[in-house]
Amino acid sequence: MWFFRAREIVEFARQIEQKGQQFYQAMAGKAVNDRVKEIMLSLAAEEKEHEAIFTRMLTGLEDYNPPETYPGEYEEYVRALVEGHMFNREPSPEVLACRAGGPGEALDMAIGFEKDSLIFFYELRQLVPEAERSTVDKLIREEQKHIRRLALQRRELDQ
Repeated sequence: MWFFRAREIVEFARQIEQKGQQFYQAMAGKAVNDRVKEIMLSLAAEEKEHEAIFTRMLTGLEDYNPPETYPGEYEEYVRALVEGHMFNREPSPEVLACRAGGPGEALDMAIGFEKDSLIFFYELRQLVPEAERSTVDKLIREEQKHIRRLALQRRELDQ
């Protein structure tokens, strides 16, 4: 039987941030709109910082077996989150970035990435030791900030 380990989820979160950085760098490289390029480079730098935070969190994480209403419930839920994340459905962040047809689609893809990450981090928060939750809260606020910034840029692009 598979048992969830918080360490594994934090490692996955670290990989999400790493792929996010690659995605934003690739998006910046193909951006024709200077403002979109600037935002993508800024987000790439922030994703790199988030990756470092998760790397530090890995130290000292212990196994965690959450309460379940039926055997395997949590395994199913975590697997759905992991398998449903944008970067697990695509071959690579770079290939995904190449699929953006223009600035609007690039911003929409970035918003989708941030939403997927936000959902995952909300769940991650419940799975780390109490002492680490404030760090995850900070990351959640950062992801929310990214979504707001991207949505604003998307609206401005449409005007």
